[in-house]
Amino acid sequence: MKFSWRMFVGIGVFYALITAVYARLSSEIVGSLALLLSTLLAILLGFYFWFIDRRTNGHLPEDNLEGEISDRAGELGFFSPHSWWPLTLGFFMTLAGLGVLLGWWLTIMAAAGLLISIFGFVMQYQRGKSSHY
Repeated sequence: MKFSWRMFVGIGVFYALITAVYARLSSEIVGSLALLLSTLLAILLGFYFWFIDRRTNGHLPEDNLEGEISDRAGELGFFSPHSWWPLTLGFFMTLAGLGVLLGWWLTIMAAAGLLISIFGFVMQYQRGKSSHY
């Protein structure tokens, strides 16, 4: 597991150097932004793998060559069986993407719908004073 986070941090450092050189020698903003986003993504992945490595002491069940399938068994999480919020979130995300092509007025309207959808998706099982029902 140590290899994973070191590799992605190394890739992030490499991308950072390439981004600095490219931004200095080129006057293109789009390429510099793409390289910067690649740098941030590699560093994000490196941080995630480092965090998981620290929590598991570097030993995952799938790393054991003599491990069984049941070693990784357990609860994976809670997945809502009847939520409509992902559909509304996808709809407004599509509208926001189309708004960039068709007009900024559509993007602004879609951003408002996105905020409502994200809030509803996050708070759908909240009860009490903070409930959105």
